[in-house]
Amino acid sequence: MATFVVAHGAWSAGWAWKKMHPRMRAAGHELVTPSYTGMGERNHLANPNVDLDTHITDVVNVLEYHDLKDVVLLGHSYGGMTSTGIADRARERVAKLVYLDAFAPQDGQSAFDMMPTERAAGMRERADKEGEGWRLPVNPMPPDTAEDDKAWAMPRRMPQPIKTFSTPLRLLNGPLTLPRYYIYCKQCMPGDGFRPSYERARHEGWGTFEIDATHNPHITAPDALMKILQTIAG
Repeated sequence: MATFVVAHGAWSAGWAWKKMHPRMRAAGHELVTPSYTGMGERNHLANPNVDLDTHITDVVNVLEYHDLKDVVLLGHSYGGMTSTGIADRARERVAKLVYLDAFAPQDGQSAFDMMPTERAAGMRERADKEGEGWRLPVNPMPPDTAEDDKAWAMPRRMPQPIKTFSTPLRLLNGPLTLPRYYIYCKQCMPGDGFRPSYERARHEGWGTFEIDATHNPHITAPDALMKILQTIAG
């Protein structure tokens, strides 16, 4: 049995992994899906000072207070930023690190740094116009998302504090050395911002997989995602 801990994506929260819980149980695994400060059921805690380090600490504390060890840390999308920091700060608790269509940052990079310049600028502009300067308005879901899934998910998706995207990642304990894996969603549009991270993973010899899905396979392709995660769990 493996313990998977999710570092979820932007605008999302632990609730978004609802479809994966029964599949994980059926495979004999445990799935832990914490929500970041200001997101999901913790949206009442959102404020302009919430940044990347806040979200890293959120999940590190879950690992420590629940005494979770030998976990498979799964970072989705923006969660690649947080999961990299979590793996750095909780090295004795994380056995494997999986990036699911996610940013895989180097030390000193922010999420904005990982994105095409024009997209980052557009997000900053939207935050100024629609988010009082500190909240990133919610992005739309992939076009192939089923209507019932949209009806379930969209009311739960929340604006994200902009500092979570502008704060650079700081590795406090040197380069990561644990086994790393990358799952690339093949149906994402060109210029999605994640392809460079996937190419880095391939170049550096990580375990790499491709899934025939858009950006949220935990919602749109849970069985295919579970098959890959089962392979990684071993």
